[in-house]
Amino acid sequence: MAERLVIDHVGHRGDGVCITGSESVFVPYTLGGETVEVERDNGHPDRRQLMRVEQPSPERIEPFCRYFRACGGCAIQHWQMEAYRTWKRAIVVETLEQAGIACEVAPLVDGHGAGRRRITVHARRRNDGELHTGFAAAGSHAIVAIADCPILDPGLRGALDVARALAEALKPAGKPLDIQVTAASNGLDVDVRGSGPLTPTLIATLSNIALRHGLVRLTRHGELVWMRAPPTIEIGAARVTLPPGAFLQATVAGEHALAALVAEYCKRARHIADLFCGVGPFALRLATKARVSACDSDAGAIAALQKASTSASRMKPVKVEARDLFLRPLMPQELRDYDAVVFDPPRQGAPAQVRQLAASNVPVVIAVSCNAATFARDAQMLINGGYKIEGVTPIDQFRHTPHVELVARFSR
Repeated sequence: MAERLVIDHVGHRGDGVCITGSESVFVPYTLGGETVEVERDNGHPDRRQLMRVEQPSPERIEPFCRYFRACGGCAIQHWQMEAYRTWKRAIVVETLEQAGIACEVAPLVDGHGAGRRRITVHARRRNDGELHTGFAAAGSHAIVAIADCPILDPGLRGALDVARALAEALKPAGKPLDIQVTAASNGLDVDVRGSGPLTPTLIATLSNIALRHGLVRLTRHGELVWMRAPPTIEIGAARVTLPPGAFLQATVAGEHALAALVAEYCKRARHIADLFCGVGPFALRLATKARVSACDSDAGAIAALQKASTSASRMKPVKVEARDLFLRPLMPQELRDYDAVVFDPPRQGAPAQVRQLAASNVPVVIAVSCNAATFARDAQMLINGGYKIEGVTPIDQFRHTPHVELVARFSR
């Protein structure tokens, strides 16, 4: 049965929120002040599906992507940019306020740039045997077949075509596939997961697809299938050879914005620890002016960072260590020689490592985060340990979504 609701505001997940007495109801793709017609979302009593906008907000605009509302990648394309940017900064402001953390929050930095430089394309066969290759539907595991995506970096041109070709070649295996495509400086780097072991015939077929689509490398679960050249990217003055399936910041502009803030916040440091360092987006830039020790649990990323640092000119020593900082965080006695520590953990944050930082005497700590809630929890531990938070800068690397990056500086 249809309901008529008035939306109060847009929540932190990008859904419109209707407040009814003591309860809140969430309606995707709506804006504050709108009157909408909705229907119940089976299995989710606090959610509704949008049927029609009866009275639109003056801030509503036409989405630019034909797959919007079907594809689950973007939550917000229907909001004027100025209002959207105000909301996204407010996610950080309100999350910190709720945690009782008082500090200055800088204006939102646009980190979208040319668009996403890495994607994971999913391929699933339906019950009728039809293969769908694309992105997950909103709120579902179903796959929306995607022919094009307007928020991708031009370097990913052809990524969806090659993913479809690979999925069709692997269709007889009947397995769900996740195909990661990265825009390296010299072409597309592809890692396929879920295919099962490859026969010599399949290897030959996949190699021909890679050759035809001009890939630089094709791997399966990290194992080499075909390579024209090692895929590389530039980080500062260094050239990094990417390990298969490497994690990178989603956009080039976002990486540059994060790295510039990190460098500014520890510009006086001469010995820096970079924790959860990945392939070195911070370490390789910081090492032009300071000694750096870099840790990450990903041995492939650490090896790539080490190779890049030793082959680059005019760079101070970078000491690397493959180490699981969730299980074996750096202890206060190991942190005592550093002027600054940078940490950039996954979405769950880094409570084990932060506890040790809070007990240390490191003068400056720079936190990089992609989750305001887990950042607030970790920040509170640092504050309780005697650190002062000097400010937070939010960065919009994932435009059209509720995800926001941030960089914060703490000092003793």
